[in-house]
Amino acid sequence: MADVPDVPRTLVLPPRLTSSARKLRDAAVRRGLHVVESAGFSVPELSRAPQGRAVHLRAGAVHLHAGPTFADAVAPALGIAPLEAPADWLARLPYAFTRREIRALPIGEAYLLRRPAFIKSPNDKSISALVYADGSRLPGPDAVDPQTVVLVSDVMTFAAEYRLHLLDGAVHTGSRYAAGGRLRLGPPAPNALAFGRDLLAAARQTLPSAIVVDVGVDDEGRWAVVEANAAWGSGCYEADPDRALDTVLRAAGPVTELSAYDRDFVRRPLRDDRPPS
Repeated sequence: MADVPDVPRTLVLPPRLTSSARKLRDAAVRRGLHVVESAGFSVPELSRAPQGRAVHLRAGAVHLHAGPTFADAVAPALGIAPLEAPADWLARLPYAFTRREIRALPIGEAYLLRRPAFIKSPNDKSISALVYADGSRLPGPDAVDPQTVVLVSDVMTFAAEYRLHLLDGAVHTGSRYAAGGRLRLGPPAPNALAFGRDLLAAARQTLPSAIVVDVGVDDEGRWAVVEANAAWGSGCYEADPDRALDTVLRAAGPVTELSAYDRDFVRRPLRDDRPPS
């Protein structure tokens, strides 16, 4: 990891690791990081790493790789600044990069939709990412605050989808994760990498220094952004785990190492996510 002080580093992981998390864990161990696999959502003062060493979480620099719920529970206490894209980032992209209409709006307004649309939460999974027949199929106001922002998109079918780990304005690594709508792992296509570079050339300043962006290509060969995801909460699939780890460490590192550029991209779980009027 470039441009950070040479201090002891710890990677905190949640309970029940995914296969991607295990790859990142192993890459971190090879690199000499302490790794702490949490037994729950509390923040222990002292925990034991898989290598058999006792690790004090508040000593040195602490990073994490986990889902949003775990990150929200432990990141503030550990002094970690998780980076994410703005809630309306996808909706603000030029049509040349989305190939479909996308709006960021309160779910209360999305209830009024009377046509099929792909709807999801911008930066977590609180609203399941699905094609909804209309707005009445969304979780109701008894379950979700009507001001909760969702992304409402025209339905677009992708022939293949790729995950790109972006770091410091470059495509750092990537992987195919789907083909024909099904999980199918593989190397990134050269055109996927090229599209990622074109996206960064046009929109780098709208993203944090470390982020994951999913892109896809349809049956007509048109490339489009699928969505942006926090690198600290994203699987790496078949990407180079060491290079994916680079992105994760930057995307969820100590507040004390946060650059002035990244300050506006820090996740604030209790913030008002409504798009500006």
